[in-house]
Amino acid sequence: MSNRFFKFSAKYLPVITAFITVIPLPVKAATFFVSERAALGGNDEVNWVSLGKVFNPVASDYSAFLPNSFSAISQGGLGLDVNIAPTNNPQITPPFVFQTLPPPGIRTNFANGDFILFGGINPTGFQPLPEGAPDPRTQGNGGPFTISFAQPVFGAGTQIAVDISNLQVETFISAFDKANNLLGAFSVLSTSSLALDNSAVFLGVRSDTPNISRLVFSSSYPQYGLAINQVSILAVPEPTDTLAILAFGVSGVVFKLRRRTLHLHGIEIS
Repeated sequence: MSNRFFKFSAKYLPVITAFITVIPLPVKAATFFVSERAALGGNDEVNWVSLGKVFNPVASDYSAFLPNSFSAISQGGLGLDVNIAPTNNPQITPPFVFQTLPPPGIRTNFANGDFILFGGINPTGFQPLPEGAPDPRTQGNGGPFTISFAQPVFGAGTQIAVDISNLQVETFISAFDKANNLLGAFSVLSTSSLALDNSAVFLGVRSDTPNISRLVFSSSYPQYGLAINQVSILAVPEPTDTLAILAFGVSGVVFKLRRRTLHLHGIEIS
């Protein structure tokens, strides 16, 4: 019986080996737009509070300003380089992070309490507004914002808003691979507000392979400040996790083949 079992196993060994080693590659990776954070299926995140600098509009601390280029690390340990294109208006502040809150805090249409990465603003017209106050349409730095990943990812995205209320704005996201090839470019029309209602649109990109190395965010009104909240990332799983899943799947195939072989010889196993 044992000889027959080993002959049977040897018969299926090439199939098992092929299952492990042969992974068909697509001719061209598919890249598509994602408009909801949950649909991205992220397994990692960058929250801008992790930078350790948060601007307080009530007690302004100018040491909280950021350079136009800086680095960050995701919760999962992925490195990112962020570049916010400098403005040619000397009155506009450098970029900064703030927490969006009710007055006397800074209101936006992100969720109450979100930490926001903001391109910068002309402080002569910048002040927390009371409920019902009209938008002063203060000019700011509209980017573009560029986020580069230390390792390519399957997808990433964030909510985005422009510092101008009651005006329809087109916001853009473009994705590039490590060779700077454009993978996809998408846009959405939206209107910002001060409602603190989490209505800021989500712009994300997904790919069926981990080839997204850089994302660029911008708007059709670059004279007004651009803002994004936390970035969700669909990163490549750790190699140990992938191997464990593969090993589990292959062991299941071997067990089923062994069970079928023993059953043919009248031996039942549980």
